[in-house]
Amino acid sequence: MTNSITELFGIRYPIIQAGMVWASGWRLASAVSNAGGLGLLGAGSMYPEVLREHIQKCKKATDKPFGVNVPLLYPDIDQLMEIIVEEKVTIVFTAAGNPKLWTEHLKAHGCIVVHVVSSVKFALKAQSCGVDAIVAEGFEAGGHNGREETTTLTLIPLIEKAIHIPLIAAGGIGSGPAMLAALALGADGVQVGSRFVATPEASSHDRFKAEILKAEQGSTELTLKELTPVRLLKNPFYHQIKKLYTEGASPEKLIEALGRGRAKKGMFEGDLIEGELEIGQVAAQIDQIIPATEIVEEFIKTYNAALNKLKPMT
Repeated sequence: MTNSITELFGIRYPIIQAGMVWASGWRLASAVSNAGGLGLLGAGSMYPEVLREHIQKCKKATDKPFGVNVPLLYPDIDQLMEIIVEEKVTIVFTAAGNPKLWTEHLKAHGCIVVHVVSSVKFALKAQSCGVDAIVAEGFEAGGHNGREETTTLTLIPLIEKAIHIPLIAAGGIGSGPAMLAALALGADGVQVGSRFVATPEASSHDRFKAEILKAEQGSTELTLKELTPVRLLKNPFYHQIKKLYTEGASPEKLIEALGRGRAKKGMFEGDLIEGELEIGQVAAQIDQIIPATEIVEEFIKTYNAALNKLKPMT
C-alpha cells in the first residue's frame, strides 16, 4: 500500500507502533521498522542519555526509518530535543502539551513532526502550528488519554473533515480489520500501542504482559481525570483509587495516593499490586505474546482478508 503516510515516513505499511512508556525501547522500535511499519522510541520513560543510547542502538538494529515519541510535559524536554537533533532523528511524535513549543524548532532541523490529539479543537491547533500529520487518539486507547471520552470511530470522521494534513488513527486498533475500519473512516494510517506491548521485544515486564493476556471486556477503565486521565488495567492499585473516589477524595488526596513512579513500578518492574498498569481496551482481544514482526504480518493478512470479504451493496 502506498499513501500519504507511507510516503511521508518512507515505510511499506501505514502502521505506526506507539511510543509507549516502559514498553517502547530500541528492540521493539527496530523490529517494527524492519517489518515495514514505523517503530517509535518512547522517550517519556527515558532519561536524556538513556534516549541517546536507545537511538544509537536502534540505528544499528535497522536501516529503516524510525522515530521518537516525546511527551511535551517531560521535565528535561530541552535535553531530549537536543539529543534528537544531535542524533539526527528525522521523525518526532509529540504529545501531552502545546505543539507550538517545539514544532518550528524540530522542522528547522529537518524533522517530520506529528502531534497526538484527542479532539477536533486540538487537531486544528496542531495543524496551525505546522505539524506534518495528526494522530487522533480515541477513548479506547491505553495510557494517558483525553477527557472527552470520544471513541475512535467517532473521532476519526470528525477530525478528517476538519484538517487537510495526513491523519493517523489510534485507540482500540489491534487487528487488520480494525485498521481497515479506521482507513474506511478517513484515516491514512494507524498507530498501534497495546498490541505491541504483548511482544517479546517490548521492554515492559513479563508479569505485566501476562496480565494483559488475562484481560477481558471491562478489565480496563479511564480514571484520574482530575489529574491526568489514564486508562488502567484493574488491579489492587486501581481499586485503591476507586475506593478514594467513593469516599469523595480531593484531587490533593488522589495525588498523594498516586505518588511517584507508579507506571514504572507496574509496567517495568512488574509490581502487579502497587503498580500502575496502563493498557487499552483492546487488551481483551490479546491472547498470545508473539514477535512484533508476526503482528505486522498478521495485520496485513487479516486486513486483506477483511477487505476481500466486503462486497458492494446494490
